Amino acid sequence: MSLRIRPRLYAWENRRRVVSMARQVAAHSQEKSGVGPVVLFNASARLTGLSLNAAFSLLTSWGMRLAGAPVVHFVCQAGMRHCVQGTNREDYHAPPPCADCIAQSRRLNTHANVHWFKYQPDPELAAALAGLSMTELGDFKYSGKRLTISNTETDNRKSKIENRKFVISYEGAEIPLGSLVLPSLRWALRRYELPDDKDTRYLMRAYIQSAENIARQFSAFLDEVKPSVVVIFNGILYPEAIARWVAQQHGIRVITYEVAFQPYSAFFTDGEATAYPIHIPDDFELSPEQNVRLDGYLAKRFQGDFTMAGIRFWPEMHGLDEAFLQKVARFKQLVPVFTNVVYDTSQVHANRVFSHMFAWLELALELMRAHPETLFVIRSHPDEMRPGTRKQSRQSVRAWVAQTGAIDLENVIYIDSQEYINSYELIQRSKFVMVYNSSIGMEAAILGVPVLCGGKARYTQYPMVFLPASPQAYREQAEDFLAAQEIAVPPEFPHNARRFLYYQLFRAALPFEAYLESGGRLGFVNLKPFSWHDLLVENSPTMKVILDGILRPGDSVDERFLMPDQS
Repeated sequence: MSLRIRPRLYAWENRRRVVSMARQVAAHSQEKSGVGPVVLFNASARLTGLSLNAAFSLLTSWGMRLAGAPVVHFVCQAGMRHCVQGTNREDYHAPPPCADCIAQSRRLNTHANVHWFKYQPDPELAAALAGLSMTELGDFKYSGKRLTISNTETDNRKSKIENRKFVISYEGAEIPLGSLVLPSLRWALRRYELPDDKDTRYLMRAYIQSAENIARQFSAFLDEVKPSVVVIFNGILYPEAIARWVAQQHGIRVITYEVAFQPYSAFFTDGEATAYPIHIPDDFELSPEQNVRLDGYLAKRFQGDFTMAGIRFWPEMHGLDEAFLQKVARFKQLVPVFTNVVYDTSQVHANRVFSHMFAWLELALELMRAHPETLFVIRSHPDEMRPGTRKQSRQSVRAWVAQTGAIDLENVIYIDSQEYINSYELIQRSKFVMVYNSSIGMEAAILGVPVLCGGKARYTQYPMVFLPASPQAYREQAEDFLAAQEIAVPPEFPHNARRFLYYQLFRAALPFEAYLESGGRLGFVNLKPFSWHDLLVENSPTMKVILDGILRPGDSVDERFLMPDQS
């Protein structure tokens, strides 16, 4: 089959399956009395294809409807001047592909209750933003006004709330538009440090205006629907971040979700999904069977045999060659420095010690220059320059190494993201490991190696790495490690790392593999053939966990959205 024809056939077949399943769900759904409406909002997980996160939302909505919950989708109909996924990094002024995105939204929401929102600008906001610098835009806050808006743009065939007059209810509350939007701009532009130039200011203003439009219309929508819960993707990218903020102002429970750490799996939480809050009972200890299960995963992981969000980072993995080992032998000690991708470190959770990852790297460079007896190996994240995608970093470690002259130091080796060298062999030869917030810090802790962490990571919620409280404390800790004959690792560090990884993989990762398969494009999926019966809670452990967490949250927050242990 032609490589050009195959993706089209995949897409055609997937559209057919989506429409067929939507028809089945509509035919077998019956709203139960006493169940409050559930709002779903996901404007940032896809444009035209079906990404993992878009699929999680779709399948969850079907499961809730089959369980009797009234579901209303808040859906973009050219409702933003510029959206995150539709931002063109070559031309910030290029409009997003709204027509294709809306067509996909209509397909995914076939036979569903949909409230569409369009862009309705606030001229006073536009005037307030004019002339502001990037710093001022990042700090910008806006007080909502009490307005009456005609909502005549909804789909009269589908929506139950069309042609109403809505009144905004966030009057007097200052919306921190700048801080809610800033992570999205960094993510979309694939850089942390943003230039204060005309084009970047334009895009920042457009994001802020779009965010305010969502806040205004989502607030009115909540007043009308009065949902019991709002389920949103991610919670950090600005459309969903704004929706989360507004829902919280209304006192409405918000659930966020993200891709989890098993193939075709999701992580749902009442907290912030991108921080992956996972509660592990104090008395939890891995059984012999659980240890075997975890070791089986780690054996594959240490050979690069894993995926994340449908992406396999390591198409192959090579050991350390003889020339490398000969250079290592000339130095007193080896310290790997593992960086992360800039679009992950741009998020609000990471930068609690340093202002951003490159500030951490600048301190690391000072240590490299001050310690010629130590060989430092800077390892770019394997996804930093992902081939053939829009996710290639614009502010990259590759560029930083060249610009700072780090690559010219005799005691520095740089391993590029496209060099598939086994990082775990580096760890096993190291005195200690420096990481920012990537997963390899947890894996090094499991191997019993000291880990000096520069950023907050999902695994730093439990003691398993050294995480100094300030840049100065980080420098002092690094100097102590470099000078020490041996570094004592607290025994609870590898113990906690194993406990956390087990929970992350086998309890908090909610599997959707029964419903999803590869979509023929990196990061995209198709529906497998299945019946509406397969979405019923009595037939799906995954749906039972998710729907119990959303619709029947009787357990404590810490006990929700966890799979039963299968070991």
